[in-house]
Amino acid sequence: MKFLVLFKVALLLPAFASAFLIASWAASAPMPTAVRTGVRGLVRQRALAKRGCWSQVEPLVRWLGKRVHGFLSPQLLAALDRKVLMAGSYLGLLAEELVALSILTAAGGLVAGATGNVVVKVGPMFVVAVTAFGGLAPFLNLSGAASDRAKAIGRRLPSAIDLLALSMSAGLDLPSALRQIVEKSGTPNDPLLEELSLILQSLQLGRTRRQALEEFAERSPIDAVCEFVNSVVQAELRGNPLAEVLRIQAEVSRQRRTVLAEEAAAKASVSMIMPLVLVFLAILILITGPIIIRLSQSGM
Repeated sequence: MKFLVLFKVALLLPAFASAFLIASWAASAPMPTAVRTGVRGLVRQRALAKRGCWSQVEPLVRWLGKRVHGFLSPQLLAALDRKVLMAGSYLGLLAEELVALSILTAAGGLVAGATGNVVVKVGPMFVVAVTAFGGLAPFLNLSGAASDRAKAIGRRLPSAIDLLALSMSAGLDLPSALRQIVEKSGTPNDPLLEELSLILQSLQLGRTRRQALEEFAERSPIDAVCEFVNSVVQAELRGNPLAEVLRIQAEVSRQRRTVLAEEAAAKASVSMIMPLVLVFLAILILITGPIIIRLSQSGM
């Protein structure tokens, strides 16, 4: 019996020693500096200024992201970085920090699931499900933010193109027209205005108009944006009047938005059939249930 206990202890010693060495190495690693420049730095500072839970968790996410960076492939980092950009530089996160946040939320889900399992005795699958949901939560939030941002840009783009066409018809060039829209708008946090501001910043940094617009299409790869960028680029290549091209593009964008709204309305009517059937069945059960119970009690 003593030999078995000693054998188990001998097996556990290397594991404890490895865990101690890993913890010592991690604790001694320097804290990486936060991103302070660029769009992500601005978004990170805004998120930290809200003084919510993120301001408490951000240093740990930054530190853990530095640790997991070496375990991620360049392809995965590039794919995650693109998703973060499409979501408007979500919380100012880097790709490895998104993975680190997922690890932390998965650990939180594990603790919550284990605690809940102790209280209600559901089973180990409950712990696994809560842990998996915790790990996926940052990616779900990221996808939701990207979807909301794309919808907001698609709604505002036709009116913005109209303003561009009117400004250019009055004699302004494209950068000046973009600057007028950005400066005269009263909603600085609007996703479309943020993208137009990024286009102006790219032009000021020396990029060509085509490069700045293509970057806009990469950050917001929706049909309306891609058509707008292609129209402007083709008009410049062929020498067509840009104001007339923008006027036509605004009309096309409005028609596309109307068609999408009609498609959504048609899908909504079909999606309502199943809930209506369930409601009808529930009402039918409420009406016939007491009658059936009374008939069964009377022996009929």
